Amino acid sequence: MRRLSVSLLMLLTACKPTTAPESATALAPSSSNADVAAPTGLRYLGGDADGGFVRALQPRDLEFPRDHGSHDEFRNEWWYFTGNAATSSGRRFGFELTFFRVRMTPPGRASRASAWAADQLWMAHLAITDVQNGRLAAAERLARGALGLAGATAAPFRVWVENWSVSGTADGRSAALMLQAQDASMSLALELHALKPVAVHGDRGLDSKGPEPGNASYYYSFARLAVRGTIDLDGDRSYVTGSAWMDREWSTSALSAGVVGWEWFGLQLSDGRELMLYRLRQTDGTPSAFSGGSLVEGDGATTRLRRADFEIEPTAEWTSQRTHVRYPVAWRIAIANSGLTLTVQPRVRDQEINLSVRYWEGAVRVVGKSRDGSLTGEGYLELAGY
Repeated sequence: MRRLSVSLLMLLTACKPTTAPESATALAPSSSNADVAAPTGLRYLGGDADGGFVRALQPRDLEFPRDHGSHDEFRNEWWYFTGNAATSSGRRFGFELTFFRVRMTPPGRASRASAWAADQLWMAHLAITDVQNGRLAAAERLARGALGLAGATAAPFRVWVENWSVSGTADGRSAALMLQAQDASMSLALELHALKPVAVHGDRGLDSKGPEPGNASYYYSFARLAVRGTIDLDGDRSYVTGSAWMDREWSTSALSAGVVGWEWFGLQLSDGRELMLYRLRQTDGTPSAFSGGSLVEGDGATTRLRRADFEIEPTAEWTSQRTHVRYPVAWRIAIANSGLTLTVQPRVRDQEINLSVRYWEGAVRVVGKSRDGSLTGEGYLELAGY
């Protein structure tokens, strides 16, 4: 569900001017970046499987808190937080705070003696969707894994890129976390508490993205976290409560040739279930047989979904005035074995993020039905490779 044909390292070194500061902000809509589209990305930070990196080959028993920390023997990794929140008066926000790690040299290779030398490169994205005003603000931070500028630890749990961070305590059944990030025009300070244990995806955490050995990731989520705290936008502070999703993956290999993008859904339903679903999109527009997902029951039990288990189709598109890219922002999802039929609509159509990499990611609302009747929901949708 995540892939580009280049690694994060290649994207950052190719796209970031050497004179630019290590943070940047974009506000949509904006005329400052009109008609300029960054390279497509990014959530599966893959490239060719160079020798020396560990690959995701076999199912494994995930161990916590250890697996909340960094897996430096793999090339790529991320900690992904998305959520929906609202004030007591009903003003709605979407938010995203994400941390990406890419290893530049295989484990065991001798490093340089300089304190600035680093074999890890880090990127973080912050985005806030202001539903009331129909806009999205986004910013990024880039840092090397040296001199304490960026890193990740499992116990205590902390991931940071400069002064953006997630920290707290977490194991396989619970989490108490703090998200903190601040940019010139926006900030968030949010407490997160897991309402369900970790949902493990794929085959005991091994989530295959293609038929080739190692074209896979290790993947789990905290699919429902309670949220409370503050969101600041243009000097206006809002006290909010809501719900969030934490996604975790690490891997080395790219996806199969012919996969050019993906759609990813993380949906929290009013009947107490959560749905993670991704469609790997092939060159001809058809879904890869390795598309899949998970349905998380109210008690936390997880059912694996394979491509044959669901139907998915776009129902509406939106075209960016800045990049002229057309995105399918509304969808219909049907899972026959579970009796689910869902309609997914964006809270705001313009939730395109156009920083060092470009993708559409934003807050969505859900209406639908199950065997027990009608339901609603909310979540996040990611569109990459367009």
